[in-house]
Amino acid sequence: MYGKAFAPEYQGALTTLSVNSSLVDVLAAGTEQLRAAERAGSRGEVARSGLAVAEAHRRLGQVGDADRAWKASYRAAREAGDTAAMAWALWSGGTLARQRGAFPLAWRLLGLAAEFGERGGDIVVRGYSLAGMAETGRIQGDYEAVGALHEQLLAEARKRGEARHTVWALEGIAQIHRNTGSYDTAYAMFEEAAEIAGRADDRRGHAWALRGLADIVSVREGDAERALDLLAEAEVTCREMNLSSALAYNHKMRGNVLYRAGRYAEARDVYTQALAEFRAMSEPRGEALSRLGLAKSLAHLGHDLDDTAAELADLAQVLERIGLRHARQMVARAQAEFGIVAETDVRMAIVPDADPRTGPGASGNSARPAAVDTETPAAATPTAGSPASTLAAADTGTPTTALAGTEVRR
Repeated sequence: MYGKAFAPEYQGALTTLSVNSSLVDVLAAGTEQLRAAERAGSRGEVARSGLAVAEAHRRLGQVGDADRAWKASYRAAREAGDTAAMAWALWSGGTLARQRGAFPLAWRLLGLAAEFGERGGDIVVRGYSLAGMAETGRIQGDYEAVGALHEQLLAEARKRGEARHTVWALEGIAQIHRNTGSYDTAYAMFEEAAEIAGRADDRRGHAWALRGLADIVSVREGDAERALDLLAEAEVTCREMNLSSALAYNHKMRGNVLYRAGRYAEARDVYTQALAEFRAMSEPRGEALSRLGLAKSLAHLGHDLDDTAAELADLAQVLERIGLRHARQMVARAQAEFGIVAETDVRMAIVPDADPRTGPGASGNSARPAAVDTETPAAATPTAGSPASTLAAADTGTPTTALAGTEVRR
């Protein structure tokens, strides 16, 4: 049995906020409490309210504000001597790094968050951080490296009856099955995730599950109208909760559905909309995937083939730089589709469409765990980069780009 979904990232005086609170409301409440805590000189409460502010900014696509907020939360937690709060701030920073496409940095911060969560005795932030590492690997297409960790986290979430974490794990594993062609298994897992999220009143998780179901309905059954109906239902939640990133990915999936149905002009318009949304929130992965869909739609509408070839070549370089193995294979398939490269060049390509989350394969990730014993201290902190220098940069407010070295949900 699963209880109601809750949001452990809303802490201190903000625990009355729910997982379904509008992000605009979360930001307003968090900012108000943050100012009150600063006036009172309560560094611990500054850290906790600052975390909610950071997460609201991140989910609203306000990258710069989110970056400043998680670092401020970390510094306040360090000053308060609160190791668990430091872990939560690092988790937020690592999640933001993944959202921005800075995957090596995401691995470093999430690994540190898991370690600090263990030290601070907070099993929730440790679990969230391990889940973040698993999701980072999955998004990059490194399924073999993180598949076992996904399954382990799902089993533990089921055992504890944690609805939100169970939904996340189900959706992640479902996406791996979908991307490797196991559509029936993927559909069943997305369906279970939607059912659990619905019973637990986890509207965000439910919206992502509907998006996954729409994808399978479109690619497996060719039922564009049903898929569009599912996406329309999810969009209502995205708009009501101000889920900017989820809404943009919803629109990109709408473009995918229309494209598969041969409705190229409609797909072009929706991809154009999604592209603008991703650019507005500085989300390189979504931007690249929208560019890919737009290029393919324009090609079918008679766009110059040389221009299409140039766009796809540029996208291949962008995705290689970001470290999105699966998406790079999608570009190779598009090149083959339009006769730009030989079919033999893409013989290893797999079925598109990588999951956005929230919600694997780049360099610097050699320490990714296949599975982690979550009952004992972490031994799987990624080794790329120095933890000490990463934390020092957070302490001094160094920009994320400097932390990452290169710049390209939960």
